[in-house]
Amino acid sequence: MTPSLEVRDLRYAYPDGHVALRGVDVTVPQGDRVAVLGPNGAGKTTLVLHLNGILHADGRDGSGGTVTVAGMTVDAKDRACLKEIRQRVGIVFQDPDDQLFMPTVGEDVAFGPANLGLRGAELRERVDEALDAVGMGEHRDRAPHHLSFGQRRRVAVATVLAMRPEILVLDEPSSNLDPASRRELATILRTLPVTVLMVTHDLPYALELCPRSVILDAGRIVADGPTREILADGDLLARHRLELPFGYTVTA
Repeated sequence: MTPSLEVRDLRYAYPDGHVALRGVDVTVPQGDRVAVLGPNGAGKTTLVLHLNGILHADGRDGSGGTVTVAGMTVDAKDRACLKEIRQRVGIVFQDPDDQLFMPTVGEDVAFGPANLGLRGAELRERVDEALDAVGMGEHRDRAPHHLSFGQRRRVAVATVLAMRPEILVLDEPSSNLDPASRRELATILRTLPVTVLMVTHDLPYALELCPRSVILDAGRIVADGPTREILADGDLLARHRLELPFGYTVTA
């Protein structure tokens, strides 16, 4: 099968000269769940923004490499390509309020598919499908700002699922969640039939949800393997400023 994601020799420098990515190579097969771990400033956000063409390594100032999503190479100069890529790669931001801006939950979830031209029964089916997937169907007529933070995060996931993406990218999905909301979201994410790329500092959450992890540090992939083996390597974690919670241990 064609991998959901292939990144080859991805290099990127910002206009101020800061080099964020230094030759990243990673392949994610269809249906896999992979955690992207690393300290602040490692290049995780820069990598994510390349996946749907928000940033593009155009060959200038040392930038280069390729990003391929479901066999389609991301090309920032091709509008039709970018439109297709942005349907295939759904990004759920750390703050759900960055994605929720309509009067009701249902309208928020319908916004993306409606922009694709869906109407009537087909649009309602997309909304119902996405809300049911995150257990928020009964809240479709509520105002998002009346929901709890955990519920808003689930609705944010639904807004992306309504586009039926190939890859679901989650930025710190467990942050600011109480234990019950954290568990509920994990249950949902574990059952979604999509490829998942989860950027997180929450190492136990990575272990719970992602069989595979990569560590990105200083713009390079420095480890790639089974999550349990990576988290059991205390020296590896320490070298890259990653820490398990106090009293939490992992054995390979």
